[in-house]
Parts: sequence; C-alpha cells; structure tokens
Amino acid sequence: MATQAYSPRRDELIDRYLAVRGLSLGLAEPLSDADATLQPCPDASPAKWHLAHTSWFFETFVLRDHVADHQPYDARWAYLFNSYYDGEGARHARAKRGMLSRPSLDEIRSYRAHVDEAVVRALPALAPAALSIVELGLQHEQQHQELMLTDILAAMAENPLKPALWPRTGTAAVRPAPAMGGVQRPAGLYEIGAEPGGFAFDCERPRHAVALGAHEIANRPVTNAEWLRFLEEGGYATPTLWLADGWDWVRREGVEAPLYWERDGGDGWLRFGLDGLHPVDPAEPVCHVSYYEADAFARWAGARLPTEAEWEAAAAPADPESGNQLDSPGPVRPWAAPGTGGLRQIFGDVWEWTGSAYLPYPGFRPEEGTVGEYNGKFMVNQMVLRGGSCATPRGHLRASYRNFFYPHQRWQFCGLRLARDL
Repeated sequence: MATQAYSPRRDELIDRYLAVRGLSLGLAEPLSDADATLQPCPDASPAKWHLAHTSWFFETFVLRDHVADHQPYDARWAYLFNSYYDGEGARHARAKRGMLSRPSLDEIRSYRAHVDEAVVRALPALAPAALSIVELGLQHEQQHQELMLTDILAAMAENPLKPALWPRTGTAAVRPAPAMGGVQRPAGLYEIGAEPGGFAFDCERPRHAVALGAHEIANRPVTNAEWLRFLEEGGYATPTLWLADGWDWVRREGVEAPLYWERDGGDGWLRFGLDGLHPVDPAEPVCHVSYYEADAFARWAGARLPTEAEWEAAAAPADPESGNQLDSPGPVRPWAAPGTGGLRQIFGDVWEWTGSAYLPYPGFRPEEGTVGEYNGKFMVNQMVLRGGSCATPRGHLRASYRNFFYPHQRWQFCGLRLARDL
C-alpha cells in the first residue's frame, strides 16, 4: 500500500513538535492582527487561518481521535478551520477566509498553546498509529509554513507602501551567475518514488521503475538575467511560444513579467519580496512564474522542462538538506548560484516546474479514512514541481517529494530548470 504512515521515535517527537510549532509562531511574529487577517486572493489564506488550521489538524486527528475524554477548545471552530476534508463535514468557504475578523490573532495564539499543551501531555502514552498522525501533522504544518510566507508576501504586495516584513540588512555585491551548462544522463531504467521506511506522503509511493531516454538537464535554474532576455525579445508577445491555454491567460490577465516585478520608471525592473522592493538581481533564479511561463521560456530557449522522473533521477544523490531553505524567521529570497560543478541549487531557492502532470503512481492507493483526502483527490489538472524553495523548512524535503499546482498559479516560489533530449 502507498502510505505515509510510519512510527517516529517517541523520544525525538516532542522536541520536533515544539520546534516546528514554534517556527510557525516566529514567522507570524511581525504581523499585526490586521496583517494576519488579510486574504489577497482566493488561492491564498490569512496567516492566522494557517496558524489555526494546523492546530485544528492536531486537535482533530490526534486529540479527538486518540485521547480519551478530550473536549474541543471551541466546537464552533472546526467549521472555520477545516480546509478540504469532506469527511469532517461542512466548512467555511475558502474564498471568504479573509472575512474572519474573529477570532483574533491573540485568541488563535491561545488556541495553539492549548493544543500544544494537550499534545505534549498525551505524547508519552500515544499508540504508534497516533504517533504516525503526529508526524503527518508536523509535515503538514511545515507545508503551511511555506504557504503562510507566500500568502503573506501576496498580501504585502497589495499595499502601495510595499512594506518589508523582514528588511534586508546590508547590500550584497551583484555578481553574474555562472554560465549554464548541462549534465548528461544516459538512457535506462531508473527507480523513482519514496524508499520503504521513513516518512513520505502517500503520493510519493509506490517506488517503481521508469524508462528514460538519453537527456541533458541544466546544471542550475534559469536566472533573472536570462528571463530579461526572454522578456526583451518579445517572449510575452509571441503566441507561437505559448500553449493555447497559456496564451489566453497572458492576454486575459495582461501578464508581461514574473509576478511581483514592476518597472523602475526607466528601462529597469524592481522585484518585491518579503525583504521589500529592490532592483531585480540578474544572477538570482527567476521566481514567481507559472507553468505557462516556464513552458514558453523553455520553448524560446530551444529546450523543454524536465519530466519529474528525469528530475528525481538526477537529484537522488544530492543532500536534500543542502541549499537555500528556510531555517528561521527572517528574509526569504532566492540566492545566486554558487560557482561549483555538478547540479547546483537542486534543492532550495525555487520550486522547479516539470513537464509532468500530477497523477498517481502505478499501484497508488490513498490512506483509509479522512486523512486519505490529503493528496489523492487533487490528482487532476495540475503540474508537478520539484526541489523545494527558499521558503521550504529545512529537513522537510526528499528527492521523491512531489509538489503540485495549477498551470496558471505563480504566487509560490516557482522557477524552472531546462532539459533537452540527446
């Protein structure tokens, strides 16, 4: 069975639980109640909703289901903070989460403290099945930490004052990115998917063999400098570069550059991030582009996007905790590539669009019960991204990790790496 369930070590779980839960609070520390209530678009959620929803997950699937005589903190809140679990009944409309002025941010912090105290108290006596749910909840919260950062960025970008959540300290010298090269990969059978044992989401299994043709994968992501060339050479105005749906999207939305880019009043561009508004750094990986944009760029460059199998086979030897990832509250942004050999920035910096649709692996079966709704029911009309970003908590990634979004979405830290057939 394809499953994420496994029993973590009980003696390590309390420390991990407190660390993960503490980081979420740290990320929200600079926010006012008003900041934490904003919902800039239906795809995003308010920061305080993220803080409450992740607590609801532990209260529901750990405390309610595995701790005798547990009483809910506030029975009404399940309706507010359930996300998409149909098995848990009716829920507040996603697009209206920004209307939840009550409960306040402080009330939600109190809710978190209540849940944390109860979970830590219960952990020593929880059965292995419940410990597996605690582990799933921690991995789930790490996903929401990244979502919370991207959603905060989307909210701050709507403010004409362009506030910096974490102002940039110092000014790094702008240097060119190393020239893009390629790593050649021979044809053959490759194993992809999560290994048995250890945590993995259900969509990462079963592990299975795939046949790949000979191909080359770029040794680093596409940079802002390369994207500027695409832009200046009419990439956004050339219909033959775009998929039909993508071209319709470009015209309908008036897209002319990556999200959060704006002209500086002359010939240059500025980029808004969690560190405020700054000139676009040519050496940084391009970020906040949709699948449609990534696909069009690859076609303009005479290349293509790698398949997720090609990406995973190439990334398998790399350390998933390497690279620019989230370690603590503070400025979050992609970094320029280091000038070393081999595949660079394969983990961290930007999620990399692949040319693969998000579909079940052969033999996939979701978990039984409500937690089985976690991934499987979203396996349609979305594309796979790989590798994590500067906003992904360190320790959360694996080579087999599958992220997925709709082709038009770009408010996440999404970029691309090129590939081509040999």
